[in-house]
Amino acid sequence: MKQSIKSIDFSKGDGLVPVIVQDVDTKNVLTLAYSNQESLELTKKTGKSWFWSRSHKKLWMKGEESGNVQIVKNILVDCDSDALI
Repeated sequence: MKQSIKSIDFSKGDGLVPVIVQDVDTKNVLTLAYSNQESLELTKKTGKSWFWSRSHKKLWMKGEESGNVQIVKNILVDCDSDALI
């Protein structure tokens, strides 16, 4: 991730940004999820995918229940700084 978390515009989405999760090898899109600043900081700190659940109103780590943990290799920010891949 080349940009600072502080440069990401969370204001457009009421504190959330959409995140497209893509397999690093196959380039297949795995999911569309949402992150807030805290979940993005946890992702950077742990190297695992953390998101904000809009339905449960809480942080969740992908795989915490299923065991299918996602290891983050890179985070890219779009040109408007309001979406991630």
